[in-house]
Amino acid sequence: MTTSAAIGIICKAPQPGRAKTRLATAIGMETAAGLSACFLRDVAAAIETVPENLRRKGYGIYAPAGAEEHLRRVLPPSFGLLLHSDAVLGNVLYGATRDLLAAGHDCVILVNGDSPTLPSVFLMNAMEWLRRPDDRMVLGPASDGGYYLIGLKNAHRHVFTDIAWGSSCVAERTRERAAQIGLETVLLPEWYDVDDAETFEWLCAELAGRLDRFKNGGAAAATRAYLVAMTRVAV
Repeated sequence: MTTSAAIGIICKAPQPGRAKTRLATAIGMETAAGLSACFLRDVAAAIETVPENLRRKGYGIYAPAGAEEHLRRVLPPSFGLLLHSDAVLGNVLYGATRDLLAAGHDCVILVNGDSPTLPSVFLMNAMEWLRRPDDRMVLGPASDGGYYLIGLKNAHRHVFTDIAWGSSCVAERTRERAAQIGLETVLLPEWYDVDDAETFEWLCAELAGRLDRFKNGGAAAATRAYLVAMTRVAV
């Protein structure tokens, strides 16, 4: 049996009042939920852009229980669904890594569902590093101090322990935890999550070709179409 890389999107069901709550304060709950669904479609599309001969399988790592039908309408039919609804993000990340490795995947890459323009080349680079000899962690630092991607070939609980989730030092502390157990860290280029009004404006500027900080992002076709309908981005 040929093993494959598991690439999982950490996601909440894109329902009003549950998804993108910080952004919802600026654009409304219904619009935020609609954008959340588009973000998931676009991150899933980035995963599916990874050539099949590189051996990968996409997953939705989701909450809450009971959201399966909703997510099936958003994610590609080829994606698996894995429920992890712990209130502590570190437990979700560790549990998903452990379970996907136990399912026979040769490495696990977890990405957030808030980066619709995530370049698929970042995923391919993470796979390449994880498939090299020796153990390591691949980390994609986010502009807010967190990370948009973490990749592991072994389930190291320590890298998810004692982290102040949601703070500006998540990526830094994660690297420190890896160093404590002698685990090499490979850093990918910085990218950004769309979480609030400021990063939403970054997204609009990027899709309109007016953002110099982040370049060569993915097409984000679903998000672009949604924003065009909102008249926020030029066609």
